[in-house]
Amino acid sequence: MRRICGGYTTDMRRIYNGYAADMPQKDGDDSASSSDSASDSASSLFSHWGRDLGPESRRAALMKFRYYGYNGYLSDRISLTRPIPDLRPDGCRNMSYSPDLPQLSVIFIFVNEALSVLLRSVHTAIQRTPRKLLREIILVDDHSSSLELKDHLQSFVDETNSQHGPGFIKVVRHDKQEGLIRSRVSGWRAASAPVVALFDAHVEFNTGWAEPILQRIKEDRTRVVSPSFDNIKYDTFEIEEYPLSAQGFDWELWCRYLNPPKSWWTQRNHTAPIRSPALIGCFVVDRKYFEEIGLLDEGMEIYGGENVELGIRVWQCGGSVEVLPCSRIAHIERAHKPYTENLTAHVRRNALRVAEVWMDQYRSHVFMAWNVPLQNSDIDIGDVSERKALRSRLKCRPFSWFLSNIYPELRSYGDTVAYGVLKNSLREDLCLDQGPDSDNVPIMYLCHGMTPQQNIYYTSSQQLHLGVLSPTIDDDDNKCLVDVNSRPRLLECSYAAAKHMKLTWTFTQGGSIQNSESQRCLELVESRQSEFSFQLVLQDCSGQKWTITNILTVLPQ
Repeated sequence: MRRICGGYTTDMRRIYNGYAADMPQKDGDDSASSSDSASDSASSLFSHWGRDLGPESRRAALMKFRYYGYNGYLSDRISLTRPIPDLRPDGCRNMSYSPDLPQLSVIFIFVNEALSVLLRSVHTAIQRTPRKLLREIILVDDHSSSLELKDHLQSFVDETNSQHGPGFIKVVRHDKQEGLIRSRVSGWRAASAPVVALFDAHVEFNTGWAEPILQRIKEDRTRVVSPSFDNIKYDTFEIEEYPLSAQGFDWELWCRYLNPPKSWWTQRNHTAPIRSPALIGCFVVDRKYFEEIGLLDEGMEIYGGENVELGIRVWQCGGSVEVLPCSRIAHIERAHKPYTENLTAHVRRNALRVAEVWMDQYRSHVFMAWNVPLQNSDIDIGDVSERKALRSRLKCRPFSWFLSNIYPELRSYGDTVAYGVLKNSLREDLCLDQGPDSDNVPIMYLCHGMTPQQNIYYTSSQQLHLGVLSPTIDDDDNKCLVDVNSRPRLLECSYAAAKHMKLTWTFTQGGSIQNSESQRCLELVESRQSEFSFQLVLQDCSGQKWTITNILTVLPQ
């Protein structure tokens, strides 16, 4: 299972997909490319919806879509309490729970959310949570500029509080944008119930979502629990059932949906809790335990990585994380993030911060995945001394324990000795590139500072890998450079090794790249037949020189 969580329907790190497209900005800045993505996805708004709209309505729908990243026009026309399908496994409907479950505070974080989407989140929380369990709802407005989130929202809050009691809905408004991470902590500070549920403000709660979670936390207050998520399609608002999943991450610390561990499948009980290495960002936790374990890292910025950091920290420091099949919530996965221009930069900074505090010798994997040098990266991750002191005070386990016991599926790359961008001195403006996925032919392409050019790895076994680090042992996206009949090709590494193909290369920094078996060198030659002025060939070595961005250890001779 390769679904990436976090609100994207496409992987924004792989937006460079096609070699006739305009070049993205350098240094991994996706500000320009995200706007391109929004423009591209705009046409997808009308792929399955809105074909009967007139020109004015179509323009209005498109404007809202570009603003929100989902179909706000349609949302405004859907009931705030619409029924959604009950997608729980059959056994969940017959479960019984303690009569004295703890109360909870439901916290919604938002910035410039569509009012109808926010109100639907609130309405379904009220409608589908037993009143005796729902102490309060807290709305954290992270400095929205939308006028309807001021007076109109306040009118709704006042009316609801007149029905349910003073303070049933609380509104916390930031006077500057703090980001999702600090906003969640603001909501926690305003909460009073024994248990807090922290959610995005674009969800719809399903029947019986709260009781199974509260039961698990009542039994063990050190559990951090996530519901199972289904998808609200960003264009049609139809509910798409997602398979039961754990929640993990890759080495860039983007969260991912995972197949449940084998131990879960062997129980043959689809209602059983699923052990999860991390969280996708929406979770429920004992309010005081959350403080004891260190809340969220407020030294992080805006968005990204905080959910992975919390999962790692909880496990390493004595707690547990799980996903409950009997608690289901539908969540809008946006077509694009509308509220930050450079999401990648924030996620990268946050990921490096997590690596520095929690990942010990495996921190190098995060730096490799982001193509950042281990030393002198020029990326300011802020002061991490308090987080390191927290780890020491809680007597937390090492990250190697986490990998062995909680996330053995995560593939490690301890044999990497060099990584980054690979260039030939003949043309410093060109970088080694995968080329179109369907061709399996490496190319030299104008350097653009993005995936896949950043993801070149040379190993101690003398293999050259191209492409992002495969996140789990079940995935094998890694492609190796192979000499196939005197032509450079990219093949799956495991396949090439099993077939005893020519996939080992001697490489020294500032020297040649020579196949160990054929003795041919990877070199550039001018080409009139290719759309590029130079192409890669394997030929007798002429002394061409190659360099790679980052060296971890002395390259093998």
